[in-house]
Amino acid sequence: TPTNEFLKANYITFNYRFDISPRSVLTSPDLKGIKKFLSKLNIVTSFQTTKKSISKGSFEFSPFKYGVNDTALIIVNTAIVNTISFNRLSSKWGVDFSNFRRNGKSLLTYGYESVKSNDWTMKWRWNISRTISFTLNSKKGLNALYTPQFANRNYELSLYNIEPFLVFIKGTKFRLVTSYKFETKKNLPLYGNEKSTSNSVYVESKYNILQNSSITGRFTFNNISYNSVANTTVSYIMLDGLLPGKNFLWSLTLSKRLLNNLELNFQYDGRKAGSARTVHIGRAGITALF
Repeated sequence: TPTNEFLKANYITFNYRFDISPRSVLTSPDLKGIKKFLSKLNIVTSFQTTKKSISKGSFEFSPFKYGVNDTALIIVNTAIVNTISFNRLSSKWGVDFSNFRRNGKSLLTYGYESVKSNDWTMKWRWNISRTISFTLNSKKGLNALYTPQFANRNYELSLYNIEPFLVFIKGTKFRLVTSYKFETKKNLPLYGNEKSTSNSVYVESKYNILQNSSITGRFTFNNISYNSVANTTVSYIMLDGLLPGKNFLWSLTLSKRLLNNLELNFQYDGRKAGSARTVHIGRAGITALF
């Protein structure tokens, strides 16, 4: 609601990042045992918090003064990312394990709204040959929204997915990517006990014509089962904007370089979500490159 009443607020941002790379000191080519193992490790940890609180007339420096439930807070966002990588610099294979945690609280026109997420992810890559590579992504996490004023919007989802990718590259002219993704999401019984299970197949192909043109095609088939009504806030999150049943999404993009700094793009997108009607969208644009 527009108003001419203003409140003074304090802004505090604090962040850090640590990179631990034993390879920087373990440089000998004859490493063995534990030293060889440590030389292939890489650890990155980072933290960031941003807070906006009602000013009480004094200078505030500490980023940890207020908790998430403190009424003096207007906005708070906190993110923690920890990643452990093994064999990251190898051109053959490598694996990454990550944990991402986020907490947020905002004062909106209808009151406070809080979000929370906690994701554990794994990515394993394997370059089988110069033309074929394999990647496996997996995630287990938590995604939640709390709005005391609108109980029907609240959710606390536990999710799990796994998605293997297979990539084929032929020189600089042709690329083919295909994947299969299995994903489950379940809402806490306190907030509705909804559950969704999806199985999706993704195919993408790109072909470069000469040196100034390319054509890219994408197709996704996603079969989703859902045990509740598909017109609520939580259903939109759990279904990723799609509908229960068979979902088809496809696109075709043509890019052509006209001059040294002008690029012309034509894009066509289509979707058939569940029992809804098919939607077709066309776009055209010119991009100037400087």
